[in-house]
Amino acid sequence: MARPKRGTTQEAGGDGIGRALGLGLITGAADDDPSAIGTYASAGARFGLGLLWMAPVMMPMMYTVVYLSSKLGQVSGRGLFHVIRDFYPRWLLWAVLVGVMLGNMIEAAADLGGIAAAINLFVPLPIPWIAAAVACLIFALQVFGSYRLIRSVFRWLALALLAYIGAAILAKPDAAEVLRGTFVPRVTFDREFLSIIVAIIGTTLSAYIYTWQSNQEVEEEIAEGRTRLQQRIGATEAELRRSRRDILIGMSFSNLVMYFVILSTGSTLYPAGQHDIDTAAQAAEALRPLAGEGASALFLAGLIGVGFLAVPVMTTGAAYDLAQSLGWKASLHAKAREAPRFYVAIGIVSALAVALNFLGFNPMRALVWSGIVQGFSTPPLLLLIMLMTNDRRIMGERVNSRGLNALGWTTTAVIFLATIGLVASWLI
Repeated sequence: MARPKRGTTQEAGGDGIGRALGLGLITGAADDDPSAIGTYASAGARFGLGLLWMAPVMMPMMYTVVYLSSKLGQVSGRGLFHVIRDFYPRWLLWAVLVGVMLGNMIEAAADLGGIAAAINLFVPLPIPWIAAAVACLIFALQVFGSYRLIRSVFRWLALALLAYIGAAILAKPDAAEVLRGTFVPRVTFDREFLSIIVAIIGTTLSAYIYTWQSNQEVEEEIAEGRTRLQQRIGATEAELRRSRRDILIGMSFSNLVMYFVILSTGSTLYPAGQHDIDTAAQAAEALRPLAGEGASALFLAGLIGVGFLAVPVMTTGAAYDLAQSLGWKASLHAKAREAPRFYVAIGIVSALAVALNFLGFNPMRALVWSGIVQGFSTPPLLLLIMLMTNDRRIMGERVNSRGLNALGWTTTAVIFLATIGLVASWLI
């Protein structure tokens, strides 16, 4: 293990605030992609304010999994799949890669369809063609934009999620019912309830967030001039402390968005009897007569803004995973001519996501179902991350503390139990 890095701008504290409003905010916002917004909106419409308690329950789990991914990237100097390739058997690498790439591609397709459905409310063009135009615009930014430009664009797009707080306020929820839904869990053991619980867990702890966070830690190191692996290995306690603060900010932001989306639909659509909401765009339309044009417009603005952030996170994340598994150069700092296979991979994943929209793939319902798919792919990947961050070959002295292990293993157990519960409800 190389000695910890010292003398960086982050260590000196010069970029602390900027970083906290950068990586953490971007990751938190990407976690609230159109699939997540559709899932939360559906939860509110089906169960009212009875699922508000999911937000505070999910908060420590969100923080734990993202911090573990961040720590892995910082200490090992590698992205998640680079670590798997260097330290684990090839059969495991390929099994995990196939599952994660399929999940990324399906969710990217669902999110493109969700963005297109929202834009379609203003621009009467076929949804697949709008999805294709959005994908081309995003791909152009990925290929021709610098890493710093992309990070800045993502940072501003993340602020679009603030719209959901405004939408919830305009919905005028009952304060007593809000408090009851937040602090008194209501649980039933039927298929519909377990499905939405697994969907919420799956979309909130999606696998693409893990790989994105670890890879962005590496990209930040490269931005500091550490282009070689040996320069990146190791992390000081000050760096890890800043990461914890950074991630706490980002995950708190993401968690608040979850809370207010459920609040806005649960206080309007549920009491009005509109329980079958499959997408965020549909929720926005349904909100209009109940909460006013302002709430509907804010809901749509948040959906479109975060969609433009989340889709490139998924497509670039899939390209990172493939490139690291095959030993290709993979970095947004590199120009297309310097890492051609990496950018071709981004283009192929983007094209396949668009193709699914043209081939009859129903992005409207897939926004919620993709969350359930993520719910099945997330448990084994999180188990692997727990093993990695406790492996001294990878982490040296920075293996997990007892407290972090307690949070990590509890989160892993909860995810496995939720998925098992869903399967059991299907079989009964």
